Amino acid sequence: MSRHKIRIGKGILGFLLCAAFGVLALPVNAQTGGEALYKAKCAGCHGADGKGETAVGKTNKIRDLGSADVQAQGDDAIAGIIGSGKGKMPAYGKSLKAEQIKDLVAYIRSLKK
Repeated sequence: MSRHKIRIGKGILGFLLCAAFGVLALPVNAQTGGEALYKAKCAGCHGADGKGETAVGKTNKIRDLGSADVQAQGDDAIAGIIGSGKGKMPAYGKSLKAEQIKDLVAYIRSLKK
């Protein structure tokens, strides 16, 4: 192989490595643990914004999680509802760890109006 082809190959390799490192260095818009759990477990009924404006939410008259009455409840009360369920809402106490429930409560707090 000629020197010229080797230089071009090294240049292309260097460019690709720089591009790869540049992409990896971009800030990631990561979800919090609570946000990911909310999307997986809660958003189907409560909606992505927590307003309960889904078909299931409207049928079951689910309250807006960002509303003053929900936000006025203590963290333990909200965690208790998540863990034990309420009405037609399933209990997640056996499928979620205490730390995950705490993360969900924190995410619900972020929905405050």
